[in-house]
Amino acid sequence: MDWNLLWFVLLGVLLTGYAILDGFDLGVGIVHLGGRDDRERRIIMNSIGPLWDGNEVWLVTFGGALFAAFPEAYATAFSGFYVAFMALLAALIMRAVSIEFRSKLASGLWRGWWDTTFCVASLTASLLFGVAVGAAIQGVPLDRRGILRTSILEQLTWYPLLIGLLTVALFAMHGSLYLRLKTGGELRDRITRWAWRWHWAFIALYVVATIATIATVPHADDNFRRFPWAWGVVVLNVLAMLNLSRTMKTGRPMQAFVSSGAVIAALVFLFGMALFPNLITSRPEPSHSLTIYNAASSTGTLKIMSLIALIGMPFVLAYTAVVYWAFRGEVELDEHSY
Repeated sequence: MDWNLLWFVLLGVLLTGYAILDGFDLGVGIVHLGGRDDRERRIIMNSIGPLWDGNEVWLVTFGGALFAAFPEAYATAFSGFYVAFMALLAALIMRAVSIEFRSKLASGLWRGWWDTTFCVASLTASLLFGVAVGAAIQGVPLDRRGILRTSILEQLTWYPLLIGLLTVALFAMHGSLYLRLKTGGELRDRITRWAWRWHWAFIALYVVATIATIATVPHADDNFRRFPWAWGVVVLNVLAMLNLSRTMKTGRPMQAFVSSGAVIAALVFLFGMALFPNLITSRPEPSHSLTIYNAASSTGTLKIMSLIALIGMPFVLAYTAVVYWAFRGEVELDEHSY
């Protein structure tokens, strides 16, 4: 049993769950200012009100699993990208504060401030997640000890920023499709138009990012030559995008939302294929890369973690399913709403 590979796959599962679930509530935050009045903005915010904190559990679990399974990669990432992680943490905190504080006062100025903060924090977090993915695919300069020594300006090259913009468009589209399930009337009609705009922005950025990856990151497709079956996921990704367009056009919001989630899952898989077996790719010295083998905890630790995951994951999945079932349907505002 290859326990290192197992935990690489489990990290991918956690990342996929987070990207799909928190992806739509980050997207809701990005489009939040599209609400024309206080009532519409309350509806938009309350669409994720019971869900957003549970969605972020997937990110916390991912971070904890990375720390326990691959501590050297965790240490390099969090020290080398310290400024970016602090900015991400600030954005996630301000999103939470915005949701909780917005309706504490009836003042238009007060609510406008928190609406803007909610939107900017959601956009910033989405952009930073994408930048992190872009930097991981492109590779970063590691020394022989696997330590990253660069400034924040050196880290912000054009390729990670491009992937960051792609992530913003993807999450905004995903969030808009989610809002179509939670709203009605004229607001839903406008949200449909938002979804189409973000859909085309995502398609355009996806094409550009694909061309840029092929042209500038030659190692990104190495594993596709080693594992030809992985091309099947590329095909499924294209089919999911085509089905997304079809179901949006034919007015099937649930199918469109599921297709959007499938696109995200496929993209996370492709991200993993671009990395494997690396966790942090070293560029220009590939031999300095941190892999799932040289950055891992002991086999005994990974076995114990697997047992804990086997016991704990069903509870996480059951809790998620119950919460989403309990709060299904369109948003209805009452005195307890945000």
